[in-house]
Amino acid sequence: MRFMIQVRATAVSERGDPPGPEYAKLFEEMGAFHGEMARAGVLLDGAGLRPSRDGWRQRYEADGRVQVIDGPFTESKELIAGYTLIQVRSEEEARAWASRFPMPFVGMACEIEVRRLYEDADFAPGGDMALRSE
Repeated sequence: MRFMIQVRATAVSERGDPPGPEYAKLFEEMGAFHGEMARAGVLLDGAGLRPSRDGWRQRYEADGRVQVIDGPFTESKELIAGYTLIQVRSEEEARAWASRFPMPFVGMACEIEVRRLYEDADFAPGGDMALRSE
């Protein structure tokens, strides 16, 4: 099972300022945590994301048209500032790793969100998302 631990953006992460010296300890903790996950064989990937001003969205209309919307995006609480992708044996194991995730921002309230990724088996016959004829 793969899970994505998403670090929710804050006004600070959306500003894109270079991290100050107060973040040195956090980067050390995050590096150690990712190292521990790598040694345990569960870490697939992890990275911080640049602010939304450096990105864009593509909106697909029902008629097939595509609208490109350049960032920045105003609702930072709806944005992701970084992620860690893990592969574990169970949801309980994913919860255990997530419970040890270092606090992503120094001195401010923040959130992480953990979501399971779909797997090929979910779409196979008998899987959760298998196509079924009605």
